[in-house]
Amino acid sequence: MAEQNGNGQGNPGQGGPQLNALAQYIKDLSFENPNAPNSLGPQENGPNIAIQVNVNAKQLSETDFEVSLSLEGSAGEGAGTLFKFELDYAGVFRVAGIPNDQVHPVVMIECPRLLFPFARQIVADSVRNGGFPPLYIDPIDFAGLYRQRMSEASPPPANMA
Repeated sequence: MAEQNGNGQGNPGQGGPQLNALAQYIKDLSFENPNAPNSLGPQENGPNIAIQVNVNAKQLSETDFEVSLSLEGSAGEGAGTLFKFELDYAGVFRVAGIPNDQVHPVVMIECPRLLFPFARQIVADSVRNGGFPPLYIDPIDFAGLYRQRMSEASPPPANMA
């Protein structure tokens, strides 16, 4: 019978693949409501919403990585801008028992996938607290985003492979 720790997983010393979130935090958060209070009234048309997503990772030690999920967005354009937001939400993750050639995809796909629900809620709360209905960002295909970025970029850095 395998021993279990408090979160239902086996002992960290055992050889299976493991991905553990050690910490999660907001690195940077900005919300702008540049045309308030005029922007808070009824709008004739729904706003044009634009969102950009970026994932970055930095190796902290042999097994630990800081992964940052950046979400940037706006509703409306130019003088008709209702709101803008920027969120840099990060976590420290420990990766163990994963073959070296699979570490980069795990860090760049699975880690942001774990961060996303928390970042999504922070954005929704910020938009709501700015006087608008909450903005719930649609789920993001981080595997597809990773494949797209890898096809546009050079091979992964040596310390991430």
